[in-house]
Amino acid sequence: MTRGRARRAEGRLLYDLAVLLHDVIRVDRDAATALVTIEHPPANAISGAVVSGLSEALAEAEADDSCRALIVTGAGPKFFSAGADITEFGGGASGLGGAIDLTLRIERSRLPVIAAVNGIAFGGGCELSLACDMRIAASTARFGQPEIKLGIIPGWGGTQRLPRLIGRARATELLLSGDPVDAQRALQLGLVSEVTEPDALLDAARRWAELLGSRAPLALAATKRAMLDGANLPIADALEVERKEFTGLFGTEDAAEGISAFLQKRQPEWKGR
Repeated sequence: MTRGRARRAEGRLLYDLAVLLHDVIRVDRDAATALVTIEHPPANAISGAVVSGLSEALAEAEADDSCRALIVTGAGPKFFSAGADITEFGGGASGLGGAIDLTLRIERSRLPVIAAVNGIAFGGGCELSLACDMRIAASTARFGQPEIKLGIIPGWGGTQRLPRLIGRARATELLLSGDPVDAQRALQLGLVSEVTEPDALLDAARRWAELLGSRAPLALAATKRAMLDGANLPIADALEVERKEFTGLFGTEDAAEGISAFLQKRQPEWKGR
């Protein structure tokens, strides 16, 4: 593929064909959606360059007011990501911080972030998908946290996010056995929202990106914050988190626009302010 460049104009990030970041992350722009692809053969392992490239792609998308959603996927038909690049990390703690920070930034992003899981998502690859707001899986996808078979545990959030997403009992099964699950089992567990045929995966992810990107951006970001911040609080404290986000939106132009559009029976035009 011909590699293009990104340039800024009037606060927008414009793309000429595709942008390649750190030689391992390709960024394509499709209307209001940024498509971010891990290109690190043979298994799209998560290296320091992959972490840096993903972080840069997320930062650029967030800085572009015209971007409303982001999709993360892997190149090729077999691997979303097989996990950490052990040639760099060597099974130790070195390099953990950048990947952990990346997952936190994905969760805190103003954008809806969708993982389009095209194949194997093991270890750190699975953990990367867990940090996203939604996971759409090809029928050939497989998810797993096999670290226990190596005498270690997940280091990028697997022991924390997986129980919060699918419940402790089901997460315990996956984390303590280390055995993977296929896409249909992941759907049954609530780990993914939809399973598609491999050639329909990106179309499904784009459909979700377009839907979520059409929602009020300030309200979407506030909803993400409220869910995240209230997840482990006592209900009274969690409701206070929700109340603050709720009341904070009422002074925005988007809230006024949403109410006016509803009363006038028309589609709202969100400004993000």
